[in-house]
Order: sequence, then C-alpha cells, then structure tokens
Amino acid sequence: MNRFPVVRKAVIPAAGFGTRFLPFSRAVPKEMLPLVDKPVIQYVVEEAAASGIEEILIIVSDGKEAIRNHFSPAVELEKRLAGKKRTAELAELDRIDRLAKLHYVRQEDLNGLGGAMQLAREFAGNDPVAVLLGDTVVTGHGKPVTAQLCDAWRQTGASVFAVEEVPPDKVSRYGIIRPAATPDGPLYRVADLVEKPAAADAPSRLAIASRYLFTPGIFAALAETLPGQNGEIQLSDAMRRLIATEPLYALRFAGRRHDIGNKLDFMKSTVEFGLRRPEFRDALVEFICNQARELEKNV
Repeated sequence: MNRFPVVRKAVIPAAGFGTRFLPFSRAVPKEMLPLVDKPVIQYVVEEAAASGIEEILIIVSDGKEAIRNHFSPAVELEKRLAGKKRTAELAELDRIDRLAKLHYVRQEDLNGLGGAMQLAREFAGNDPVAVLLGDTVVTGHGKPVTAQLCDAWRQTGASVFAVEEVPPDKVSRYGIIRPAATPDGPLYRVADLVEKPAAADAPSRLAIASRYLFTPGIFAALAETLPGQNGEIQLSDAMRRLIATEPLYALRFAGRRHDIGNKLDFMKSTVEFGLRRPEFRDALVEFICNQARELEKNV
C-alpha cells in the first residue's frame, strides 16, 4: 500500500497578458485560442481530469471572464440545442460541465508565475498539488503527462516536474536542470536549475516543460523568494530554494509539448490537431499539398 496521498488538486495559472498574441489577446485570453474546436485551456483541464484531479483552481486576471464563462453552464444555448435535438452537442457541453470542480481566484498584481502560485496556498492546504500552465497543451504517450507526474510522486513522495530535451540553440529560452547524477530511467534527481542559460553554459539540455507537481513545501519556498527581474517572483527561484530542504525530481515525460504561446507554434499545432481528426484529415492534407505546390510555382 502506497504511503503517499493521491493527488486530487491542481492549479492552472492563466492570468498573464499574453502579449505575444497581440492584438488578439487584447480582448480575448490567449488560453481561449482554439485548437480546431476547443480552446487551449479546455485541453489543459481535460488532462488534469484524466489524471484523477477532482478540484482545480484557475488563476485569472481582469479581462479573463471568457474562461469562467466557457466552463459555466450555458442554459439558453442548451435549451436551444435540446429543442433542435442536437444530442451530440448537448452531450459535449455536459461533459465539459462534469470535468472537475472548478474554483477561481483573481491575480491583481501580475508579478510572475511564482506570484500566481502564492495565491493557491489556501486551496492546496497540506496536500500535494499539480500545476499545469494554461497556455500549453502537452499530449502524453500512453497516459496524460500529469498522470505520469503522479506516478513519479507515488514512487518518490517528492516534488517533480516535467522536462524535455531541447536543441542547443533553444536552451536559452528555458529553465534548464542540472541533474544530480545520471539516472537509470526517465526520473532525474535535480541538483540545480539555471534560468535561460547560454548554450555554452547550460548544464544539460533538459528544459522545464510547463507541468509540475509540488509538495506543500513549495509555498514556504515561495514565501522566502524575493522578486527578480521586472519585479516578478519566479517559480524557478522558489524551486531552487526547495532543493535545499527536500528532494526535487524532474521527469523526462513520454509525450509532446505544444507551446501555444507563440504564433508560429500555434499555427503548427492547429494543423497537427486538425490532422488528428479523421473527418478533416484527407481534405486538410489535400489543401496543404495544393498550397505548397502553388507557393513553389510562385517562387
């Protein structure tokens, strides 16, 4: 019998301005960008629910009402669909309503991811809590990435986060881990974290990949973490503090991260998720091939 409690709570930070998606994000949260017919944040909530999470705290800011509206019952729409016997659409809306119990808190001072996490202390209590960034879709191979982190938690009883190997020319974009030793499998004991190092100075190519699972110790570490650049409290700084008091692990997860936070990757992800849908695949492939041929003619 495992001595570590089952992870039932998750936090989804979704309060940022989304400046990389202006002008769209001026009025619509970037987390509401659609991949085919679902907003990004719905994929994130579905990942959490599929991993056994029962309660989710979504951290929002002014102008993010669309997120709460999306996950709230749409009474008039449901009446209209019922009247037209649109049973498939009704079933999908009902499924969204039942994903998990959602809570919301407003981040008034947008002082970084660490600042957002400080608002989750009461919600988390003395329980382990998963953290899923609201603008990033991560697809797992075999099981959701958050579920993979839960498996690692059951193995270690320690905080753990997802990492992926990135090319040398991209390490300067991410927090990079320094492993304590060469692991036998995908789980690494973390000795240190380096935020956005130059390629020549990077201790590895294993980058933090937007999914975390923390013990309550993270909140004590956050309380001692001072604001850094731009007055923001960096979650990675708190994680470095955590290493001094308890073990911290990184999991090289089985799956793929889709960073929806920049325009090019969003367009690539839209095409990829469209190709996964059988009803669109053939027509989309034909369209892309035709467009490529037309572009070649005009070069």
